[in-house]
Amino acid sequence: MTAVQVKTKMKMKIKKGDTVIVISGSDRGKMGQVLKVLPAESRLVVEGVNQAKKHRRATPMSAGGIETISQSIHVSNVAHIDPKTSKPTRIGYQTSGDGTKIRVAKKSGEAIDK
Repeated sequence: MTAVQVKTKMKMKIKKGDTVIVISGSDRGKMGQVLKVLPAESRLVVEGVNQAKKHRRATPMSAGGIETISQSIHVSNVAHIDPKTSKPTRIGYQTSGDGTKIRVAKKSGEAIDK
């Protein structure tokens, strides 16, 4: 019997462009901006975190060599940075006066979405 993996689109509170800090793993303590969000795998690509060397062959369009690329990291290994205190925080939701749903930092209550 084979196991079939069902990929469901998970709601993620961290979005592209957010500033996050790595809270576990070999890159613990590093901060960076989210470059890409992969909700099907619950992973993020963060600038300057979880980097690997990739050997590229030379082509007529580009020179070959060794490139450094950022690989994905699981969303549970990062925490959002509070815009007010610059410390790790959780994210909650509130409805604003005009009825729109915005993300807020749990520690300071500061709005993340402007």
